[in-house]
Amino acid sequence: MTTRASTTDQAIRLTQYAAGGGCACKVPPGELERVLSGLGRGRASGDLLVGLDHGDDAAAVRIDPAPDGTGRAVIATADFFTPVVDDAYAFGRIAATNAMSDVWAMGGTPVVAVNLLGWPRDRIPFDVAAEVLRGGDDACTEAGAFLAGGHSIDDPEPKYGLAVTGLADPDKLLRNDAAQVGMPLTLTKPLGLGVLNNRHKATGEWFEAAVAVMTELNRDASRAAVDAGLRAATDVTGFGLLGHLMKMMRASGTTAVIDAAAVPYVDGARTSLADGFVPGGSRRNLDWVRPHLDASVDEDELVLLADAQTSGGLLVVGELPGHPVVGEVVAAGDHAIVVR
Repeated sequence: MTTRASTTDQAIRLTQYAAGGGCACKVPPGELERVLSGLGRGRASGDLLVGLDHGDDAAAVRIDPAPDGTGRAVIATADFFTPVVDDAYAFGRIAATNAMSDVWAMGGTPVVAVNLLGWPRDRIPFDVAAEVLRGGDDACTEAGAFLAGGHSIDDPEPKYGLAVTGLADPDKLLRNDAAQVGMPLTLTKPLGLGVLNNRHKATGEWFEAAVAVMTELNRDASRAAVDAGLRAATDVTGFGLLGHLMKMMRASGTTAVIDAAAVPYVDGARTSLADGFVPGGSRRNLDWVRPHLDASVDEDELVLLADAQTSGGLLVVGELPGHPVVGEVVAAGDHAIVVR
């Protein structure tokens, strides 16, 4: 487990200005579903390809065909959160990478993004916000997306993210309601980011491996999945592997069997769990999934599988070379997820 001090001036630890951090501050999934259940009704259209029905990663709307005659869909999403690390530039890169991931999780390509910034100007110099924005700009440049404009407010807690618009082939979308029985489940990034970020917030320890995972684009994995003809995927973020997997299995009318021993973790995650650095969001995720779960592993393993990730990888129904297969999709049973 490699650690170092954050590169941000230690007089300004961004994580100390917010109650939570990263995707672990998401509204609990059960509560969110209850609130959203009555929205979006009566406005369905054949051009709305993906909406609120299954809690997918982004909205998808069919638009006019491309000049070459192929179909096109607009992918729209927004994502922002409070600091997950103390370093302002790294926070900006992580938040922007995470926001664009929703487009890749749908099989699309980010085209343009706008900044979403909340900043306590009376508590943290605005020059620090400039570093956050620089990190977001660099992430968009790496992704090949334009970053143009945005919106900022004076906020008691620092928050940053993007609203992102992308394009996709409507016939090649990656959806969370398209899992098929008999297909393997592939995970493209290791888990454990939640417990490591929680430790960083509590102690100031810097985990280079975790930052590298959170700033890695999901672009190549998404392209590989689309090119392979795969049709079901989601990204693993604040609801943890188990939470996002349960949403996919429920939407698809299937069950997932997970091989816990095959799931990769970032170096130091298990040690941080043993030392008690577990985000509240991770435990809420597990509580939400537990009634739909059949598990023969211990509680610590389940907490890690439910760990609230920030800018995690893609969970793809199908095999992607270079990434571990962590389970398979089977016919619907008594539980949405079986962990062995």
